[in-house]
Amino acid sequence: MNLYPWFIFSILGMCVMVPLHFLSVEHLKFEKKFGTEKGKKITTILGLTSGWGFFAFWFGIWISSQPRLIIPFMSHPRFSIPIVNISISIYHLIFSMPFIIVGAWFGIGSVRETSLKVAETHRAERIVSTKIYSLMRHPQYFGGILAHIGISLLLSSLFSLLFTPLVIFLNFLVAWKEEKELIKEFGEEYKRYKEKVPMLFPKMKKKKKT
Repeated sequence: MNLYPWFIFSILGMCVMVPLHFLSVEHLKFEKKFGTEKGKKITTILGLTSGWGFFAFWFGIWISSQPRLIIPFMSHPRFSIPIVNISISIYHLIFSMPFIIVGAWFGIGSVRETSLKVAETHRAERIVSTKIYSLMRHPQYFGGILAHIGISLLLSSLFSLLFTPLVIFLNFLVAWKEEKELIKEFGEEYKRYKEKVPMLFPKMKKKKKT
């Protein structure tokens, strides 16, 4: 019986990164225990490890051996990518690209607003509530979820697509923990922002009546 070991390994690895991420955002706790400088170094290392580890295992979920998503009318025509020996349906490419492009837009937009350093270390210097952060509090995770759906469709990765609810839940847990720590660090300022802007799904701005 094929248990798809690399897929299972990637899922478990992604889950393991969540508690590591939890530790990485406990800046005040580590700084109080070890001092400001050492505390910052520890949480930075934890942030880099959990962030890149989370992404690496996520990537493993997409490309690991698993049953193919087969939709009869979308199976042909296909084209191959010789370097990685992957065959992709033209229809899957067409349907997946909107998810991937929009997901990338949210992800890149969030990094541009906060900086790559903040994205990697999970240490915010201030509350950002402009542009993309006026639509939702965690655009990077929303973008990642959209990209996950798109890449799963593109690669016809059946298990990857079926595990989308777990991926959403893990991203929710990470966002939830970050917000607990942000309230400790920024207090009422973050609470006010939290009340106005939704967490993971964008707020549709209402048109002003004329």
